[in-house]
Amino acid sequence: MRVDDLRKTYRGGLEALRGVSFDIHRGETFALLGPNGAGKSTVIEILEGYRDRTSGDVSVLGVDPHRGGLDWKARLGIVLQNTGEVPTASVRELLAHFASFYPRPRDVDEVIEAVGLSEKAKVSVRKLSGGQRRRVDVALGIIGRPELLFLDEPTTGFDPEVRRQFWDLIRDLQSEGTTILLTTHYLDEAAELAERAAIIVGGQMASVGRIDELGGPDARVPLVRWREGGVTREERTDDPGALVSALYARGGEPERLEVVRPSLEDVYLSFLGDEARRSTAGDLA
Repeated sequence: MRVDDLRKTYRGGLEALRGVSFDIHRGETFALLGPNGAGKSTVIEILEGYRDRTSGDVSVLGVDPHRGGLDWKARLGIVLQNTGEVPTASVRELLAHFASFYPRPRDVDEVIEAVGLSEKAKVSVRKLSGGQRRRVDVALGIIGRPELLFLDEPTTGFDPEVRRQFWDLIRDLQSEGTTILLTTHYLDEAAELAERAAIIVGGQMASVGRIDELGGPDARVPLVRWREGGVTREERTDDPGALVSALYARGGEPERLEVVRPSLEDVYLSFLGDEARRSTAGDLA
């Protein structure tokens, strides 16, 4: 998948996307991260062929989504953030129906088990809880054995145990060579499943790279925090051990000493903070 200078402007001049660029390698799991309203859903809908772009070049499985036909769509699996009307068919009936659309679908019962709905297989989808319906959405997305799977907030409504089971399912898909584009607000989920990620803020790419390299070296500098003279102090340093040793030498064990190595969440929140400061500065200008 390749996205180059993708732009989307709505009537009235609203710029939802302002030059988004990234690529996803075949067989890779790539996470697209960002707050609500950042432009993630617009990107996904353009890549899926549901929404037209204003400008930019896009290639998905070697095809421009704007021109993708039924053969191309059959190679995709899509788990939308929101679903439409809830069917009256049972879980198994619905999945069997969708499986019939694909040339080599997954085994229906295996998929039902994988999303934790074996005990609900004969129950009408309409009678399921919201979280259980979400599992049906995921099952429908993978039943066709897609080459490329779009997962838009897939584990919303999952309890922790089922969420971990879902991660195992994704790892199985990864081992089969499935390419996956994941959007999620669970940063631990992105860190667990994705090789690379992009952070999109205000319709622009804030950072793209490996999970452990997002934000660049400066964003990964450890933070040493301690309390001294009734005041909490902190300092970023590439050599936290040396700073801690100096603190000990200066006055013994510092109070409330901790060394914090920035996580994906820390890096992500720093970009959101930068955007908030820019917006505030723009409002004051």
